[in-house]
Amino acid sequence: MTHRPKFWTLPLDALTRPEWEALCDGCGKCCLLKLEDEETGGVAYTDIACRLFDPATCRCGNYALRKQLVPGCVVLDAETLPQIAHWMPQTCAYRLRHEGKPIPDWHPLMTGDMASVAKAGHSMAGRTVAEFEVDEEEYEEHIVEDLS
Repeated sequence: MTHRPKFWTLPLDALTRPEWEALCDGCGKCCLLKLEDEETGGVAYTDIACRLFDPATCRCGNYALRKQLVPGCVVLDAETLPQIAHWMPQTCAYRLRHEGKPIPDWHPLMTGDMASVAKAGHSMAGRTVAEFEVDEEEYEEHIVEDLS
């Protein structure tokens, strides 16, 4: 399917579903388990990847059924984004566009190259631990301060 020219500059609620999906840079950061401080609301990322995360592709291993297989997984769309943007990665195109900011110059939509995410140091490929390999009481030991 053909996307409109520079569709990523349009308001998020104006995007078609294929354009919405193309906005994802494939970094895999949103698939990391996050810890939220109940008092401050602060979000800490871990290097622990969701059990459906494919570390080779940085994509969901079962995208169509993710919500059924992982009940805590969110379905990101223009309606849900305002409530969850605060825990999306700061480099996330969805979050940036929600905040009225441009997408990064290393984004595949800007470069035409899916490898640009890894080249810029933003891909989680090879940088995660599988969820089933970590006990829940050890999650805090896996907090990552810098995701870039």
